[in-house]
Amino acid sequence: MVFACIFVQIMASKILRKAGFLICVTLIYLSACKKTEPGDPKPYIEYRGFEQIKNSGGVDSAGVLHFYFLDGDGDLGLGPMDTFPPFNPGGAHYYNFIISMYEKQLGSWVKVVPQPPFPGGDTVGNSSRIPYLTPDGQIKTLEGDLFMDLFTNNPFSEWDTIKYECTIEDRALHRSNQISTPEIILQK
Repeated sequence: MVFACIFVQIMASKILRKAGFLICVTLIYLSACKKTEPGDPKPYIEYRGFEQIKNSGGVDSAGVLHFYFLDGDGDLGLGPMDTFPPFNPGGAHYYNFIISMYEKQLGSWVKVVPQPPFPGGDTVGNSSRIPYLTPDGQIKTLEGDLFMDLFTNNPFSEWDTIKYECTIEDRALHRSNQISTPEIILQK
């Protein structure tokens, strides 16, 4: 009889320990999940990858930046008619995908100022406009992956190592966190 009582206590103790372990693992998992409050107005972005694209001559001429985005109130993107202030051409908020290119020059990162492709021409840069993405319905939280085509090979530069830093901006002019690519070595 004593043996049976001790066996029952040991088994109950093992079950409680297993249950306690499972509860702890579940709580750790739930607390580690990224949570966004409904209606959180500030967008969030996360770097996912970069793919280089070679032209027919084997030169790295372009690339595709892959990043995840999350916007709690879903006011991301601009439509074709969004050209009045503050989204007017030439204005500070015309582009909602803001990207800067850096070159590694003699061991230091130097921001590349876009140069015109020919005298009197437009400047060549990578900032662009994310199209209108607001979802229908009551739940406005918007998330997904974006792939942005980028110019990589600066013909005015002798340097072969670059990186990008970027942010996004929603229609309420809330700017996301900044992400950066790792260094990218170009075949010129």
